[in-house]
Amino acid sequence: MPGDSAEENPASAPAKEESKTDDKPKEPKEMKAVVLTGFGGLKMLKVQSKPQPTPGEGEVLIAVKACGVNFLDLMLRQGVTDNPPKTPVIMGYECAGTIEAIGEKTEGFSVGDNVIALKECHCWAELASIPAKYVYKIPEGMTFHDAAAIAMNYLTAYIILFDIGNLRSGQSILAHSIGGGVGQAIIQLTKTVENVTLYGTASAHKHESLKPNVTHLFDHGVDYAQEIRKLSPEGVDIVLDCLCGDYTNKGISLLRPMGRYILFGTSSVVTGETKSFFSFAKSWWQVDKISPLKLYDDNKFLAGFQLRQLLFRENQHEYVRQLMDKLFKLYTDGTIKPVIDQVASFEDIAEAMQRLHDRKNIGKIILDPTIQPKEKTKNEAEAEDRAKSDSEPEESTKSETEPEESIDSDSEPEEISPPDTEPEEIIKPDVKPTEIAKSDTKPEAKPKPADAEAAAPADAAPAATADAATEEPKAEETPAEGEAEKTEEEAPAPAE
Repeated sequence: MPGDSAEENPASAPAKEESKTDDKPKEPKEMKAVVLTGFGGLKMLKVQSKPQPTPGEGEVLIAVKACGVNFLDLMLRQGVTDNPPKTPVIMGYECAGTIEAIGEKTEGFSVGDNVIALKECHCWAELASIPAKYVYKIPEGMTFHDAAAIAMNYLTAYIILFDIGNLRSGQSILAHSIGGGVGQAIIQLTKTVENVTLYGTASAHKHESLKPNVTHLFDHGVDYAQEIRKLSPEGVDIVLDCLCGDYTNKGISLLRPMGRYILFGTSSVVTGETKSFFSFAKSWWQVDKISPLKLYDDNKFLAGFQLRQLLFRENQHEYVRQLMDKLFKLYTDGTIKPVIDQVASFEDIAEAMQRLHDRKNIGKIILDPTIQPKEKTKNEAEAEDRAKSDSEPEESTKSETEPEESIDSDSEPEEISPPDTEPEEIIKPDVKPTEIAKSDTKPEAKPKPADAEAAAPADAAPAATADAATEEPKAEETPAEGEAEKTEEEAPAPAE
C-alpha cells in the first residue's frame, strides 16, 4: 500500500547509503617507478610511487623483471632528444617480464607469457602497459636480463650491419664505441660473416677485454684515421658512427670506393651532466655539408638509422618483429650472447647512469626492480653528496644570494630617510630643542605660530650642527651632504 511504502522508505535509506559507499571507485594500487621530474642532471631522477596501469585495447600488462639502460636514456634525461616528452615522465624504452593481464581485442598473447617489449618511455616501472605490436615472446631458456639486453642493441647492430651496410665476406668495418652495448652486438654479429676485419675505437681502460675480439683497436684520443690508413691505404668498406661531429668527416674520408657510412647516434653532444648548447652547436658545425655530386664522383654512400623513429613513428613494427625472430634463433643457437656490464636496482639508477655517461661500461647495464639497492659505503655516500651539490644549477646559488641583495636594497631608504621621519633621528641631542630655541631667540620678539614655519630653517640649523657632531656615523651613512641639508631644511621647527 502507499502508506506502507512511505513507512519503508526511512528504513531503507541507510542501506542505500551503504550501497553508495560501496560503489565508490577504489583508489588504484601503486607501483614503484623511475621518474624523470625535469630535464637536467642526475638529481632529476626520482624513484616514486605511481598508480598501476591497466591494459587498454590492444595492449598487454607486463610485470617487469628487467630493464635496459641505453645512451638514449641519458640523452632523454638531458632533454637533447628530438621531440622529448613532457615531464614528469616514467623513463625507459625497453623491458622484459611476464604478461600479467591482457586488454580487449589483443591477440597472440596469453597471461604468463615471457616477453620483451619496446615503448616510448614508461618501461622503468614494476608494471608497464604496452601495445602488443611492440611486444615479442622470448624463447625458452632466455633470461630476463639477456632479453632486456638484446632488444634495442642487437636490433640496431643487425640492421646497420646487414640491411643497410650489406656486410659481406672479406670486407672491413670501423665501429666507434665498440665496448658499449651496441658495440658488443656488432662484435658478435660480424663473426657470422667470414674474414671480416674489424677496426674499433674505445676508451683505453676497455682495451684489455676487447682486444681478443677486435682486429685493430684504437683509443679515441689518437689519430685513428691515420693509423687505419697505414694498415689499409684504400680505407674501409663500412663506417658505423654513433658519435657524429668531427667523427663524421673522418669516417667519410676513410671510405674506400663503394664504401658505406652509417650514422646511428649522436652521443658526442653529451659532454657534461646537463645539456650543453655549445656541444650541440659544435657537433652540428663540425659536420661538413655533403654534396650529392661529390658522393656521385667518389662512389660513396651515406645513410642514417634511428630505431625509435622507425618503430614508433614510421610504423615498421612488422619488419622489426621479423628481425627479432632472427635474433632469437641466433641466441638459441648460441651464436649471440649479450654481455652484461652490471645489474642495478631502481634506487641505484643515478650511479648506473653515471657509469654509462663516463663510458666505463663494457656491455649492457640492466635495471632489476626486484633486487634491493646496494649498501653504500661512507665514502660513496659522501662522494654522491658532493656530486649532487656540485650539480646544483646556478639558479639555486643565485637564489641564496638574492635575499642579501634585497636586504641591502631595502636598507638604502633607511639611510636616506623621508623628510617626515628623519627629523626624529636627527634631533636627538642632549640639549632640549626648547632650550636651543630660547637661547637663539630674542625675548622681545617671540614668533607667532604663523611665523614659526618661516623661522624654522634658521632655528633648525644649530640643532642639525649639534646632531652632526654627536652622531658622526649617521652622517657618514648619508649618500650626499646636499640631501642631508635638504632634509634638515624641510624639518619642522621645534615647539617651545
